[in-house]
Amino acid sequence: MRAPLAAVIGLVLVSPPPSSAAEATRWTPETALKVKRVSTVRVSPDGQWAAYVVATAVMEGEKSEWLSHVHLSRADGSSSTQLTRGDKSATAPAWSPDGRWIALLSAREAKSTSEARTNLWRIAAAGGEAERLTDEKSSVMAFQWSPDGRWIAFLMQEPKSEEEEKAAKEKRDARVVDANLKMIHLYLVPVEPDAGGKRPVRKLTTGDFSIGNIGGAGEIDWSPDGKTIVFTHQPTPYIDDWTKADVSIVDVATAGVTSLAKTRAAESDPNFSPDGKTVAYAVSNDPTTWRRRYRVALVPSAGGSPRLLAATPDEQPGILGWARDGRVLVGEGSRSVNRVYALPADGGTPVPLTPEDRMVDGAALNDSGTHLGFTSQSPNEPPEAYLSPAGGFQPMRLSRAQELPEMDLGRTEVVSWKAPDKREIEGLLTYPVGYRPGQRVPLLVIVHGGPAGVFTRAYTGGPSPYPVAGFATRGYAILRANVRGSSGYGFDLRNANYRDWGGGDYRDIMAGVDALVARGLADPDRLGVMGWSYGGYMTSWIITQTQRFKAASVGAGVTNLMSFAGTADIPSFIPDYFGGEFWEPGGLDLWRAHSAMFNVKGVTTPTLIQHGEADLRVPISQGYELYNALKRQGTTTQMVTYPRQPHGIQEPRLMQDAMQRNLDWFDRYVLGKSPEK
Repeated sequence: MRAPLAAVIGLVLVSPPPSSAAEATRWTPETALKVKRVSTVRVSPDGQWAAYVVATAVMEGEKSEWLSHVHLSRADGSSSTQLTRGDKSATAPAWSPDGRWIALLSAREAKSTSEARTNLWRIAAAGGEAERLTDEKSSVMAFQWSPDGRWIAFLMQEPKSEEEEKAAKEKRDARVVDANLKMIHLYLVPVEPDAGGKRPVRKLTTGDFSIGNIGGAGEIDWSPDGKTIVFTHQPTPYIDDWTKADVSIVDVATAGVTSLAKTRAAESDPNFSPDGKTVAYAVSNDPTTWRRRYRVALVPSAGGSPRLLAATPDEQPGILGWARDGRVLVGEGSRSVNRVYALPADGGTPVPLTPEDRMVDGAALNDSGTHLGFTSQSPNEPPEAYLSPAGGFQPMRLSRAQELPEMDLGRTEVVSWKAPDKREIEGLLTYPVGYRPGQRVPLLVIVHGGPAGVFTRAYTGGPSPYPVAGFATRGYAILRANVRGSSGYGFDLRNANYRDWGGGDYRDIMAGVDALVARGLADPDRLGVMGWSYGGYMTSWIITQTQRFKAASVGAGVTNLMSFAGTADIPSFIPDYFGGEFWEPGGLDLWRAHSAMFNVKGVTTPTLIQHGEADLRVPISQGYELYNALKRQGTTTQMVTYPRQPHGIQEPRLMQDAMQRNLDWFDRYVLGKSPEK
């Protein structure tokens, strides 16, 4: 299932055990970092067991990291155990075809951060010590067992040569941009050692293509007979080249590669049918755009003409695999939840398999096509691992990972309003803790990234630079608007901000604010706005358009469309959204008209700016441009940079800092309060 490339974010679940305290615990940033990350739920081939990953924030001594380990649970949820341990993470569990082993990724033998290369390991499902299967100079990125369990195919970026390593040590390692690219290729390793106790790795693909990019590995899938592997590839390992992805098949015995799907569109997510005669894959619109429009296609694995299946509601299906009944299962966003659909192979209408009010995150189909593993959560319930038969949705809770005190996080509901052009816009409204009907309260607006991100009904108490539960605890209402450009509402809405960032999306936000003021809920004199990535773009834009907001927080924001396109790792992104390059006729005026930096004169809103120093997606220079422009005008501003952090803050201590700074900033400038000690 494809991972998003641009920066992005009514259940009946079992509640966490109640606290023994007489009153609920008040939410704090420290509490948020006690919320564990639960992910990668993988069901055994016989459907009787499931493995999943639990990550815990570790902040002891010099450590500030998320430590992940693999857990194992019976399918009925009756018992669970932690399978891996230690001070190095273990991730990506995958069952062997006979269900006896679980392969995983770990850097558990690395002695230092500089030596931390991720390798393949296996551990018996019955327990015991893990055994390393590979010892490579580059990190293993993704893998899959062969159908007979004798081999594991894996993806890895080509390592530096000995000469390149020597040149680096001797400081004569000048680099030519776009030259000597390290491609991601496909390798094979035998599961069992040879007579000499070795597992010789074989490189299966070579050439000027990359199976995936530096943002994530491509997809691979073994044929049922184990003779071929289908895979996606693109011309370079640059993330910007995802639009040129194609699908090919490699013969395991000869290493011969045959093209299967190669057009101007982007082809991805290949999956063999159970009989091996057909490959399902996702194909984009032509020409490919960052606004994404995909269909599932079927093509004979021996080659031939593809046949499109019915379009899914949001036209962004991520293929999970083939169910036993011959339907193709896909995961897709549906308004403010994630759902699973079944696509009939005859082209019939997609059939939803999961309810419209239930979050089904990270769904994965087991190898036999009988069961789904996934996580689920709600605004007031933290994520846990679940399992369900693929033929009929009957969720069974597997994990009891969260150990949180009872907390009142504020009620969250779905709201909608009309934009000035009469479009219906939806969002999530969280009420302040203890809210009484009729109260007017301060309102904070959060804008998601993307712009094709979406706010879903996720748990509000977890760590985020913009902690919804933290704001609710302090008396704010919080509006998270899924404005035009968002995913989950169909291509028409996702495409509605084409050549119009800061236009209709801005009016969508302001109409939502006005609707809550008209309801008697929001205090028009106590408003704040914030957002990360595209949300940072919108926040920086909003403060150039209105003085209604008493405070703003810009996280990793795009503030200058021209300098962003020239420095980011996705240089095609803005030209795609704005219909051409800035140097083309009309482009310069259009790009300037929609950039905060060319509209920044006269901004008075107190603005906090937060940015990761290692951000390649939105380079930190974007933050500095805004900071210096505000500072030179005498506007109240503060810029906080986060060392080592990419486009999202990864280290728990730095996340805690970001949360606390945002809480304090809005308390000071929206409520007029001094920071809490």
